[in-house]
Amino acid sequence: MQVWLDLASTYSYLASVRIAHIPIGLPVTWRPFTLGPIFAAQGWTTSPFNLQAAKGAYMWRDMERSAVALGIPFTKPSVFPRNSVPAMKIAVLGCDREWGPAFCTAVLRANFGEDREIAEASVIDEVLSDLELDAAAVRAESESPEWKGRLRAQTEEAARRGIFGAPTFVVEGELFWGNDRLEEAIAWAVKG
Repeated sequence: MQVWLDLASTYSYLASVRIAHIPIGLPVTWRPFTLGPIFAAQGWTTSPFNLQAAKGAYMWRDMERSAVALGIPFTKPSVFPRNSVPAMKIAVLGCDREWGPAFCTAVLRANFGEDREIAEASVIDEVLSDLELDAAAVRAESESPEWKGRLRAQTEEAARRGIFGAPTFVVEGELFWGNDRLEEAIAWAVKG
């Protein structure tokens, strides 16, 4: 099962926590991508939660309820959506290695649990240091020629697959969009 997520996505925060705690016994591949270009292709300049006031108000209340149910912190970000690109470049690198999911979950928590600016090097470095990684070396590698274009390539792949929101779970070509579709994706993978 592939998990396509954006570190600026509210429901990616919830899904990242749920995936980490569900013993599914299935291989899970995390695939960071950016929603900005996906939304821009629809003619949107921001999140649909900002464009549609009623939908946005519902989402923030739903996030509060869901965070309480999961026992995780939630603070409505003072900026939404945040610039996630610097952290996302590192997430792509990390998801090619074993520490990617933990990095993604920690950055999502910084964004939606602590209202921290996830594009700032100090926040990214703190998360990397907490994972016992050399923050400066990881940031430098994420900007190296080998890795520099990977986030863009993954975002383009998401668009080709028809992914339009995050999180999206992909199982054998089937798309399951939204945090609330995690169990359906797991069931599809198990029956597969």
